[in-house]
Amino acid sequence: MPCARAEPIPHGKSVRSITVNEESIELHTYKPPEYNGGPILLVLHGLGRNAPGYRDYAIPLADSHGMLVIAPLFDRKQFPTWRYQGGGLVHDQQAENLEVRPPSQWTGRLFLGIVDAVRSAEQRTDLPYALIGHSAGGQSLSRFAAFMPHTATHIIIANPSTWIWPSREERFPYGFGGLPAGMSGDEALRNYLAQPVTLLLGGADTRRDNNLNLRAGAERQGLNRLERGRNVFKAAQNMAREQGWEFAWRLVEVPGVGHSARRMLGSQQAIDSLGAR
Repeated sequence: MPCARAEPIPHGKSVRSITVNEESIELHTYKPPEYNGGPILLVLHGLGRNAPGYRDYAIPLADSHGMLVIAPLFDRKQFPTWRYQGGGLVHDQQAENLEVRPPSQWTGRLFLGIVDAVRSAEQRTDLPYALIGHSAGGQSLSRFAAFMPHTATHIIIANPSTWIWPSREERFPYGFGGLPAGMSGDEALRNYLAQPVTLLLGGADTRRDNNLNLRAGAERQGLNRLERGRNVFKAAQNMAREQGWEFAWRLVEVPGVGHSARRMLGSQQAIDSLGAR
């Protein structure tokens, strides 16, 4: 749980460290000059772990919607790939039998703990919150949306290398396969498709660069990030239609933008996505 209540987040840019579930997390924050109790926007950085930069990229979103930006730093030592992009659900993803860690240890619990800590500092336990993540941060949010109970108003997933496919045929971390029945049954899949997810895709994010996941499970999703996003949306949409389930995902593309966090988070499409629903 968060430590004792801190002072409110100051206006403008700032940085502070908090303790959540006995882990120290550095937060890079931005509060608009005329902030009036608007929602929290938790911003998840990419592979470069550039939390201050992501805080800055999200300033147009904060100013447009009166939101309080919180960009945590998840460093490589504490949060290697299995724990950040993979959500901390399974340490050894190559094991024949996947061993799922207790939900209290999932990385999504830290996201929610950060939200609670900020609420406490602001003395507003009812502050709504939304999440946006780009690239590696988007991968983390795909696992968050699939498995983590929450009350977020928006989960905006931008340009990730891989997704959780809505299928038990694809093994975790690419789908629901290999997970316990309670995490992979129809109810879990149905819940996933009902999440307030926006797929925010760069219309020019088509390069097969050195950071693109090229494992077999990832390659089955598509040749590049744009194709993978379009494919998972179509698969989810088709499943919802065939099963008669609610489908709450939205697909939004940013024309002419490649794998750029600055341009994606600063786009009008990102601003509009936070105002939708």
